[in-house]
Amino acid sequence: MAVGSKDLTAEKLDQLDNERLFEELKKAKEELFNLRFQSATGQLENHGRLRAVKKDIARIYTIMRERELGIRAEAAPAVVDAKDEKKAAKAEKKSAKAEAEEDAK
Repeated sequence: MAVGSKDLTAEKLDQLDNERLFEELKKAKEELFNLRFQSATGQLENHGRLRAVKKDIARIYTIMRERELGIRAEAAPAVVDAKDEKKAAKAEKKSAKAEAEEDAK
């Protein structure tokens, strides 16, 4: 794998929804633009990063296209833990109780 793209593996990208994938693509394109600008001005220190970002962009495009064609399934919605559901329910009860008390006053 290319240097600096450990966070953008195909497995991790596959877990992202389409909106988040588009955001990652936008960030990668901005980074590529900045790297090219640095390269043109002679300020780029790590030329391997250019290649890594290009591969990241290609990886994102591949996953997006595979989803369009139905080769790859859409990202599953995030799983909510039972503990989180209980905490949310308690918070709702507290807020409802507080509102009821304020209305009673």
